[in-house]
Amino acid sequence: MFSEIQKVTDKAMVFLQKKALSALYIPKQKLHMAMNNTTAPKVQLLYDLCKTTFTPSGLSSSPSPQPIHKLCSLLDTFGPGDVGLKEESPDDDRGHGFFGLNRVTRWAQPITYLDIHECDSFTMCVFCFPTSSVIPLHDHPGMTVLSKVLYGSMHVKAYDWVEPSCIKESQEPGCPQVRLARLVADKVLTAPCGTSILYPKTGGNLHCFTAVTPCAVLDVLAPPYREDLGRKCTYYVDYPYSAFGKPYDLCHHTCYKGTTFLKVKVSVSQSEIIKLLKNHSTDSAGNGAQISSGKEEESAWLAEIETPDDLYMRSGVYVGPSIRV
Repeated sequence: MFSEIQKVTDKAMVFLQKKALSALYIPKQKLHMAMNNTTAPKVQLLYDLCKTTFTPSGLSSSPSPQPIHKLCSLLDTFGPGDVGLKEESPDDDRGHGFFGLNRVTRWAQPITYLDIHECDSFTMCVFCFPTSSVIPLHDHPGMTVLSKVLYGSMHVKAYDWVEPSCIKESQEPGCPQVRLARLVADKVLTAPCGTSILYPKTGGNLHCFTAVTPCAVLDVLAPPYREDLGRKCTYYVDYPYSAFGKPYDLCHHTCYKGTTFLKVKVSVSQSEIIKLLKNHSTDSAGNGAQISSGKEEESAWLAEIETPDDLYMRSGVYVGPSIRV
């Protein structure tokens, strides 16, 4: 009798042990499903969405509004921690090192560039600014750029070219060639704030960043800068519209429209330039900014310059979540 009870007990123990071991074992299929159900880092989601939105540079075309809207919605949720950053204290040395505002600029704190990912289709990167640091006015030829301020405050000044192009070419030594642009933005962005977006010809394709406080910006550029494909980063200096308001004798004023252009070599005033623009304007969507009567104060003349000597930037190491490519 006792032996029979012992046998039943032994069988029960074996059954319970097998059940316990089976509970610890997770089949590969279920394990894979569990991993897929785990929330991916936001930076991985951003990469995946960029990959499906943007094409290689050689086949580039303007992305449709729907995926751009999805990218903006995702970027709107980003904070510094999503890319491995901590918010900097505003109590810094204002980005001018040991010597203050009026001393040697080479001692200024650099802007730090963090490369998250770059391919033929797009670039994902972060710029970390100390207070008062500046990325001068520059362009993004043929590019779509999404920017999200992660922390801090940044002043943004942005222009779009006036179309058709209006260019002043002076024969006087030292007088630069300038091109007319329309002011699109002149404001301070403070985190948390929405994502900014610029397109090849609209949205402020030429912009300048100035750090009001320590701040960081997450950028998506599509396609990336690539000089051999005509996407060189060019820097500019802006002059007030009124700076070229006086008549300029023997200056060339060239207005382009497609493959045709007008060229006048006479004494031309700013009001005549506006009139010339009106007579040869275009209303096609996406063909650049157009100047209209009464909006002269929103315009400026931009002159191309060499890369500024005081642009102080260094490469940093991205320490945020890794991306599965």
